[in-house]
Parts: sequence; C-alpha cells; structure tokens
Amino acid sequence: MKKLTLSACVLSALTSVAQTNNSPVLMEIGNKKVTKAEFENIYHKNNKDKVADKKTIAEYVELFTNFKLKVKAAEDMGLDTSATYKSELEGYRKNVSQPYLTDKEVNEKLLTEAYDRTKMNVSASHLLITCDAAALPKDTLIAYNKVMALRARILKGESFGKVARENSQDPSAKDNAGELGYFSALQMVYPFENAAFNTKVGEVSMPVRTKFGYHIVKVNDKRNDPGTITAAHILVLSKKGASAEDSLKAFAKINEINDRIKKGDKFAELATQYSDDKGSARNGGELAPFGINRMVAEFENAAFALKNDGDVSAPFKTSYGWHIVKRISVKPVASYADMKADLKQRIQKDMRSQKGKESFITKVKAEYKFTENLKNRDELTKTIDTSFFNGTWKAAKKAANMNKVICTLAGKNYTQMDYATYLETHQGKGTKGSEQQIVTNNYTPYVEALCTNYETTQLATKYPEYKALIEEYKDGILLFDLTDQKVWSAAIKDSVGLQKFYDANKQNYMWEERYETVTYKCKDAKICENVNKMIAKKKTNDEILKVINKDSQLNLSIDRVTYKKGENKTADAAASIKKPATVSENNMYYTYNVDKILPVAPKALNEARGIITADYQNFLEKEWLKELHAKYVVKVNKEVLDSIQ
Repeated sequence: MKKLTLSACVLSALTSVAQTNNSPVLMEIGNKKVTKAEFENIYHKNNKDKVADKKTIAEYVELFTNFKLKVKAAEDMGLDTSATYKSELEGYRKNVSQPYLTDKEVNEKLLTEAYDRTKMNVSASHLLITCDAAALPKDTLIAYNKVMALRARILKGESFGKVARENSQDPSAKDNAGELGYFSALQMVYPFENAAFNTKVGEVSMPVRTKFGYHIVKVNDKRNDPGTITAAHILVLSKKGASAEDSLKAFAKINEINDRIKKGDKFAELATQYSDDKGSARNGGELAPFGINRMVAEFENAAFALKNDGDVSAPFKTSYGWHIVKRISVKPVASYADMKADLKQRIQKDMRSQKGKESFITKVKAEYKFTENLKNRDELTKTIDTSFFNGTWKAAKKAANMNKVICTLAGKNYTQMDYATYLETHQGKGTKGSEQQIVTNNYTPYVEALCTNYETTQLATKYPEYKALIEEYKDGILLFDLTDQKVWSAAIKDSVGLQKFYDANKQNYMWEERYETVTYKCKDAKICENVNKMIAKKKTNDEILKVINKDSQLNLSIDRVTYKKGENKTADAAASIKKPATVSENNMYYTYNVDKILPVAPKALNEARGIITADYQNFLEKEWLKELHAKYVVKVNKEVLDSIQ
C-alpha cells in the first residue's frame, strides 16, 4: 500500500512539473514570456476567498501586468546582478530549501515518538564512563570494556547504587548513587532517552554511547505523566548550614503557619504575609505551572501527590527550607495537535533532529550513486602536521598533486585535493585529535555538504512549488528595490517635487472650521465658578492660576487646544454662544473658552506631510507605470486568458 501511495505522489509531482514546463504563454512583456501556470499560481494564492470569474481574473491581469512590468524594468537595469540582491536571495533560498533537505517521514516518526513519550515518565539510575566523542577506536574500546565489566558485577547481584557511587565518572553519583529521578521525552540526550524508554523496569541496559561517554541505565519505575500542575506554596527559609537555633525557629514558624491553615485562614493571605519566596508571595504564593523535572524532587513529589484541587500538603523540607504546597489545578498532557508545533521546535534543537538529516543523506547517496574510496582519503593523513593545529596549513602546498578520487556523486569525482581544500577551512588552534582523527572526523560533514549542496541544485526541477516560491521571491526583491528607488525613497528625498505636488493639490488637504480653545480643568464646582467669574473680568490665565492655585497646585490646570468643529460638543457650544461653556466629567469641572474661530483653509505642508507624501508616492508610481507601458509592449493571449478558471 505504501508503494502505491509513494508512486502516486511521484506521479503527481512529475505531472505537476510537466504541466509547469509545458504551460502555454499567457503574456509577453517586451521579450519576456509569462506562462499561464505562473499566473495561476500567484492568482489563486492571492485570491483564495474569491470566485474566479472573468471579471476578477481580468482585474488581476492588470495588477499582475504592472507587477511584471516593474520586475522587467529591474532586470533590464541589472538589479538582479548586484551583490546585495544575490546575498538576500541566497539567504532566502537556504531557508526555503530546509524542509526539502531532510527525511520528512523520519521527522514525523520522531514527532509522534516524542509525543508518545511525553505521556510517560521514567525513573532511572545511570553509571557513566567518560569517553570523548572523537576518541580513537582503541580508547573507545577501553571505555566500553570497562562499563561492560561494571554491568556484569551488577547483573551478578551487586547494588547498582554502590557500583555507581564507587565507579561512575558522573560527579553527582557520589551523592545520588546515580539516581536521576523521573524524566520524560526531550529532557535527556536522545541515545540516553532511548535506552531508558526501551529498557524494562528493574533491568539494566546494554552500554549506550552519548557525547559524554558510555552509560548503563537501570530503570527503576515507569508511570503515566501527571501533566502540568499549578500550585501555590509558602516557604520558610532554612538552608543547609543554618544554626540549630535558626533551624528550630524555621520549623516552629512553618508549623504555626500550618496550624492557621488548618483553622481556616486563607492560604493566599498567609503566603503574602509570611512566605520567604517574595516573588510568589506577591501572588498569594502561586507559582508558574510546572511539570516533572522542573522543581527539586521533594517539592515535585509533594505537589503531585495532592489528589484534589484545593488540597494542602503537610510541611516538608527541601534544600531551600520548609514548604507547604497547595494544589490549584492540574492540566493533563495536551493533545498531539496542540503540542505538535512546540515539539517540532524542540526537536529541531535536539540531537535527534540529525536522524532526519542522516536518512536524507542516505537516500541522496543511493539516488545519485555515491561511491567512495576511503584508502585514498586516508592518504591525506600524512599531510597533516603542526601547521594544521596552528591554522597555517595550506592545501595547495601540503596536498600538491594529490588528485586521486575519494568519492563520486551524480557522476562527478571529488579528489583528495577537493577534500584537502575543505580541511583547510576547518583548521586552527581549537582543533583536537590525531592526524587520522582529523581526516576521518571531518569526512562525514564534508560528504553531507556535497550531498546537500547537490540536492539543493535539483530542488527547482523536482518540486514545482519550491521553484515557484524562489521565482516569486526573486521578483519580490527586485520589485522592492526598484520601487524604493522610484517611489518610496524618491518621494521622501525629493523635497522640490513634493512641494510642487502640494502646491498643485493643496485643495485636497483642507482644514475644517476649528476653534482655538482654552480649557480650564477645575477640581470642584466652586473653583470652576470662581474661574468663570475671573474669565468674565478678562483676567489673564497667569492671574487666574496665581489666585486659584494659591493653596494647592491641584485646584486648576489650563491647556490650549485646537478642536475641529464637531470634535468637542462643549467647545462647539462655547463657539456658538460666544462665551465660556462648562461641563462636569468624572468629578472634575471643565470650562471651554473659544479664543478664535479658524475658517476653512488649506493645511500647510508640514501639517499634513505624512498623507501628502503618501499621495505623492502614489502619483510617482502612476507616472512610472505610464513610462513602463510606453517602453514595453505587452501582449496578452486572449485564448489562454479565457481558459483560466
């Protein structure tokens, strides 16, 4: 069934490619042909919610023609050859190509695997024998044999904790005997996680290799994930090393608080008053929601042990001091649909993401008949000397005349010199390992780069949607750059042109009738009455402020505001009766006194520069399009146009 589905997908892709390549020409702009497929792709993308009738298609043809005219002009000006353009396009190409340069099926399996594991917790212990990731085979074997010998002792009956405490090279084992507590997916390095989830409770895994070395894992328990808990707590600090007297005081204090909770005092109020965790105390002790492995084990265990919302724990101790925890709510593990985006993002940052890449490289090698000669590769070992570690190693000098083929991809040979050139870019003082390790360890990423780079050159042929995206973005960059030159920046920089445009169109930017108004904001009705009397006596604003604010600066404030007619009802009333008008709002009293009525008049350029500049940009764009239509002949194939649906 899978083969049939795959064949259908391949057939669909090939059919799509053929349709794109054989699509009839819809229009010609100058000497550039635009196909029906290209138009339909953009039209349907931008008109998803519209019915594709003749009218809407005809309207879009006009917009599309203007778009393509601008792109044609940009190409004729050579904007697509600039370094800036090429750099921006290459950056976009890299981003767009990423989903095509991995095995999507493997990635989907990793997603579902991670989700399934988030529903489970594993409690495990481990023992570590360190081994550098770039260690030589002989050193790797020594570490492996050592950890296997320790595993044999445990299987014969020795305590895992005792063997771990005495032999594990994880420093924490001295204190915790290798116990890690409960964890879930994406909380340990992937090989370790696999060992823990794939080993039965009570059993000890075979050695598993991670970047830290070799581990053996004993699984102590497995349980369903309890979800995410929202809890509040009260903390009484009592850290390790506190005096006996201080420890007793902390113990007495937490018990007093506990007694008050039992008597019915509100948990949140007690947390606010007495908790030494000042951050949560401000919120009644409430903490941010947390899952497993986010708190110290004692706190986590106490919180998740509470069975019901509102339950409160007995006092318990952690390395921070004494706590009492109240359960507020528990949220179970979210659905796959809700977690998928977050899991995908986390997996991309996790080493398991390499699985999709590794599978992709394997498929590329098979598709393009990759072969290799590792003997020829290893001959480069003799060229590595101290200059490589100093960063002065030169491929042309050290590997001169070394042109044997080390690998072949898609019929192209890659020689010792090609690989040496790659090695030259990966030298320096931070380089570690022997000469053989340098040649061997750099080879895998070199081959991966060859495969990835070659496949990238094939994407436009294999995936029509990828090709369409790149072409769309290419046109978009050109359009943006040229429109900025011709319209946006031009309008801002061309002060003479802007002034000329304004002078010719100032009747479009008119002020309505306005009132220059003095607003008196008064503390109460009595003050407002006194202010109005002083206004009637023609007292100046300074004189009014001096008298009214003699005892308090809060009695009166005065502002001058210009209102459009209809914008402020009280100002309208003051203008109508030609004397101050008063209104009460929010326990304050306002008097509006209109000084001057300003008639309808054009706005000055600086008073409406934003909208005038925008209109000038529209004007420049229309003039530019007139030039383009005059410069380039546009031919539309009506028969092809009528066939678009």
